[in-house]
Amino acid sequence: MKKMIAALVICFFGFNQINSQNKQKEAYLMYKNRAESFYDLVYGLYYLPKYNLFSEYYPNANAVKLNYFNDGEKNTKEVSFLWPFSGMTSAINVLYKIDPKKYKASLKNLIEAQKLYKDTIRKPAGYQAYPPQFEKSDRYYDDNGLVGIDYIEAYENTKDTKYLKDAKEVFEFIISGWNNDLEGGVTWLEGVYDQKPACSNGKAAVLALKIYEQTHDKYYLDWGLKFYNWMHSHLRASENIYWNDMKTADRSVLKTAWTYNTGTMLQSVVSLYKITGNKEYLNEAQSLAEGAYLFFGKKQADGRTLILDNPWFTTVLFRGYQDLYEVDRNPKYIDAIIKNIDYAWVHARDEKGLFFNNWNAETDESKTAKWLLDEACIAELYARIALLKK
Repeated sequence: MKKMIAALVICFFGFNQINSQNKQKEAYLMYKNRAESFYDLVYGLYYLPKYNLFSEYYPNANAVKLNYFNDGEKNTKEVSFLWPFSGMTSAINVLYKIDPKKYKASLKNLIEAQKLYKDTIRKPAGYQAYPPQFEKSDRYYDDNGLVGIDYIEAYENTKDTKYLKDAKEVFEFIISGWNNDLEGGVTWLEGVYDQKPACSNGKAAVLALKIYEQTHDKYYLDWGLKFYNWMHSHLRASENIYWNDMKTADRSVLKTAWTYNTGTMLQSVVSLYKITGNKEYLNEAQSLAEGAYLFFGKKQADGRTLILDNPWFTTVLFRGYQDLYEVDRNPKYIDAIIKNIDYAWVHARDEKGLFFNNWNAETDESKTAKWLLDEACIAELYARIALLKK
């Protein structure tokens, strides 16, 4: 009798394990399909073969005003600015991890196309907000941080040393902006010294630490710590999130919070934990994860915790949550964002299949033009979820 009960118990747990594995495989295939099909959709609608670049919006309407610049609003132009373009390179880097053979050529093409934004006239070389073939434009340190991260991830994927060289070159441009105002840090853009923002310094920390992880060159660990420590001492809030910036004139802090600034610092501190094994960094990462969840989260009637921000901003926070999950295996935070994007898949898309900016469908965006950055990050996010399910 005891043997029979033991056999039944083994069968029961074996069946549950197989059932769980089957469900996980189904989830992986679903999210993989969504990532790949959505990337194809965005590429097909936004790609401009004439330039090997993308449009800023679909439909590409010049009437749309862009407000993410230091010098005021701009109209959309013939091709997109660098920030939304980088959303596509970030996406292809993650898709490559799912299927290297399928995405090898696409990764190479997009990473090389990104160099169309590179300005080699001003020294050190850096990436403009808009391609030099059209006009001279500002060089933002946060944009360059994104470019550098794209390069080091391309190197991690392919081990092609030219991408490592590119990442290091971008990093040298970023640290050329480091000065002793406010005890260190870099500004938002080259030549403008009014503030030291989280967006520039947080991305620089991520980039430095990613280069260190690939090279074990202490130069980059030292810089990663400099950027991390500056951010922690100047912009960390008691709410366990990060504020937007500190003004150089009077040291006042702009207490506006965006998910992506906490996200980059979450990525950085998880990297520091993995590099050093220091549990204080893990504790800090868990504090930031919960802080962002509480500060940005809002309970919904259907049981979801809505973390609602610009979609790309939330995707950057997810990168941090993903890195932490791979260390402590706590699914709370990744699950919250997965539930939100799944809700948006059903409730917040237009007739083309493009996502609303507001994933909770609180306004009808079915007829509004869709920003490339809002859409590119969807492919990245679904690819990241697929990797987690795999």
